[in-house]
This record gives sequence, C-alpha cells and structure tokens, in this order.
Amino acid sequence: MEDHVTTTETGTCPFAHTYPLGEAAELDFDPGYAELRREEPLARIQMPYGEEGWLVTRYDDVRTVLSDPRFSRAAVVGADIPRTVPERPGRPETIVNIDPPEHGRLRRLVAATFTARRMEQMRPHVEEIADRLVDELIEGGKPGELVSTVSMPLPVVVICEMLGVPLEGRDIFRAGADAALSTSAIPVERRQQAFVDLSNYIASLIDERRNRPEGPGDDLIGGLIQARDGDGDRLSEPEMVSLGVAILVAGHETTMNMIGNMVYTLLSDRSRWEALVANPDGVPAAVEEMLRFTPLGRQGGQPRIATEDVELTGGTVRAGEAVLVSTNAANRDPEVFEHPEELRLDRTPGAHVAFGFGPHHCLGASLARMELQTVLRTLATKLPTLDVSGDVEWRTTSIVRGPARLTVTW
Repeated sequence: MEDHVTTTETGTCPFAHTYPLGEAAELDFDPGYAELRREEPLARIQMPYGEEGWLVTRYDDVRTVLSDPRFSRAAVVGADIPRTVPERPGRPETIVNIDPPEHGRLRRLVAATFTARRMEQMRPHVEEIADRLVDELIEGGKPGELVSTVSMPLPVVVICEMLGVPLEGRDIFRAGADAALSTSAIPVERRQQAFVDLSNYIASLIDERRNRPEGPGDDLIGGLIQARDGDGDRLSEPEMVSLGVAILVAGHETTMNMIGNMVYTLLSDRSRWEALVANPDGVPAAVEEMLRFTPLGRQGGQPRIATEDVELTGGTVRAGEAVLVSTNAANRDPEVFEHPEELRLDRTPGAHVAFGFGPHHCLGASLARMELQTVLRTLATKLPTLDVSGDVEWRTTSIVRGPARLTVTW
C-alpha cells in the first residue's frame, strides 16, 4: 500500500470504522450499514488484520467495484489487505484470485455446465433427491434436524454428481470447505491443513480418473482432464486442481447455509410459511426476495485493489488501495428497492447482487436458485405444518452465516 494520506472530498482524513460492524448475530443486519450508505458511502475501515481499506455500500458503487477492470482481484495475492484472518491471501492460480482475460479462460471451461437451461434439465433429478431426503427426515420421527438431513446433503449430493466426486469423501471436502470459509477462531495450522488435504484429495481423484481404462468420464472432472491433457495451454495442472476445489466448495457451502436461513426466515413469521404452503408457485419470487434480504456473509466479500485512481460516490479510491463491498447493504439500497428493509415475499424480483456482479458473478447462481426453489417447494408441499422446535444453533466460526443445527417438528 502506498504511504500517502487519502482524503475524502471534504479534505479531511476519514475515521476508520472497525469492520465488520457489530456482532453478526443470527441473521441480523447491523443498522450501521444503512447509516454508512446514507452518510458515508465510501467508508474507511480497519479489520482485525491488515492495513486499512475502503468499504462501499451503495448499489451503483458496489456494481462498479465488482465489474470495473480497474479493481483487481489478482493484486490481492500476497498483499497486506484488510482481512479477518492473520495469513495473507495466497493461491494465485485459483479462479477467484485472477482477473480477465485469464479469469475468462478458466470460467469458459466449466460455464456450459452451469447454464440456466442445463439446470432446468437437472431439476427433475434434484426434485427426486429432495423428495427422498424429506422422506428420510419424516421417517426419522419428530423432532428432526434439518441441516444434517436435508440442507447439507442435497447440495453435496448434487455437486458431487456434477463434479464426479464420490460421496465417501464428504468428510474431507466438508472440512476443506469449513477451512476455506473460516474465521480466525479456527487456528491457522488447522485451516491450512484442511485445505491442503482437500487439494490433495482432488488431485488424487484426477490421477485415478486419468488411469481409468474407460476414460476420465463426462462429468466436470472428466472435462477438466480432457481440457488439460488434450491442450495443456488451456489449463495447467495447479489450475485444474484449484478449479475442482473451488467448484466443490462453492457448489454446496453457501446453498447449504441458505436453505437453513430461508427455512428459519419463513418459520420465524408463520404467515410467511403459510403463504408458500397455500401457493407453492410463489416459491421462486420468495427465493429471490430472501436472497436479496438475507445477510449471508459476515463481511464484505472478496477485497479488490485499485490499479489506478477511481472516483466513487463520496470520494476517490487511490491506486494501490483495497476496497471491499457490502452486497448486503447494496441489496437494501432505497434508491433501487422500495421499502428495502421489509421482507416482501411477493416482491417483483429485482436485480439484487446476492450472487455478485461482473466477471466474478457466481458461476453456480442458476444451480443455487434451482436447488433452493426445489427444497422449499418440497418442504412446503410435504410438510405444511413444519415449525422450529427449540433453539437454533448458529455457526460461529465461518464467514458464511447459517444454522449449524435447526431442529424442526411438523
């Protein structure tokens, strides 16, 4: 980071807010974000580790930072950026830490697998999986635990089938996912080892598939092997492993938590749940509204570093400075969403940024939408009297919010 003093348009050195704001209890969203969006849309922040940076909270500015090539993801590798963990970001070959055009090269190798059309073709199969899991929940008797029986298994089974990963390795990649998304509450060595174990596991699967007499297969791992071995210029060996890891982690972790978050949100106000039970066709709109409204992340996503001076609302981000965005705050911007602090399940879906924006827009957005819609519709039709039973146990060591245990009855 450069040593100059950054000033706002008023010419004064901005006060650095401790970030994240407040305690991210359950699914609460600190009102301080609304105040920043209104009064200080480009706010100076200090996180537990790293140098100071900027936080952007207005919808238009968030989309600018996420899409403007002057804000780089690749530049954060090894940099002393603001962060919640002591170690600096590494793994330069991973898809989340590279910029166009290299980012587009990797993304194109797998993008066809995650199109909205392909997801619709998969929907009947995912409905069968959801139906079976809910049946197992019912057969287990009341009360039941939703996370371990439905929320976690469904996206895990789906992404394992798509990628070509055996379910027997679930403990390894669940530990790796927890490590990748953990806070400093988990020791550094444990986080790093879990991620190494996951990378080694994916590499071993690739080796095993390469040596199959019948060929590597037609799933995602098979496709990556063919791209690597058929034309090595398209994909390096480290890129292939890191891409497999990224898809496996991202393909189930956030969806798993959002299933629990959405069920909890619906059941916390009985009228919401009853509205979906009475009209299951309203599930898609309800999913979009809860994606907009629910603060999934505890902090402002992946930081970026400005490669040149950029003007945003409220001031200038200088070249070399780190910027984080709060998509949660952007999704409640009153300039874009009417009465944004209200959860309206019948709201006409707008252009929320829950899945990001620009080149790094979530590759699996269509998959996540289809899975969330499928689970909620299945629960609403098979368990119309579903309700929370007892206290909810929330995850506390992850940057992604969600129930660790959600006990339900019906």
